[in-house]
Amino acid sequence: MTKRLILIRHAKSSWDAPFDDHSRTLNNRGRTSATALGSYLKMRSDCPDAIYCSDAARTIETTECIVAAMGTTPTIHHLNKMYNASPAALWNVLRKAEGDVVALVAHNPGIAFFAEDVVDKAPDHPRFIDYPTCATLVCDFPTNDWAKAVSHSGQVVDFVVPKDL
Repeated sequence: MTKRLILIRHAKSSWDAPFDDHSRTLNNRGRTSATALGSYLKMRSDCPDAIYCSDAARTIETTECIVAAMGTTPTIHHLNKMYNASPAALWNVLRKAEGDVVALVAHNPGIAFFAEDVVDKAPDHPRFIDYPTCATLVCDFPTNDWAKAVSHSGQVVDFVVPKDL
């Protein structure tokens, strides 16, 4: 059996309001992108069983838009330790994850470095390295236990950015 991982960088956030970084919400473009991504995942039948999400406002709102567009009810975990998390911290979250299809919604640069670390071969996409807002990697791991997932073993299934949708 395999496990499927979906890595999502939060959608485009607003800089208009005088909030601290943790409190920034999405702008209209970000909401549109996150909704389009949710529709895309639904069309591909890549709806996660569980979503592990940073507790920052922009990641929570990204997750809400995606879930609304998918029309599903995954288990959602808001975790402070995913706010500006390192790849090592994201590995810790993934290795304790539950579900066959799991999504992590987090921030750059950690999510970009984590994406590079999980795949055996980078996708042939010019935006993979910089992992722009709402960039999404879908990859499969040859394991039936997230605790046994290891670096560079994820097989790329898809990689998209909002402009691809």
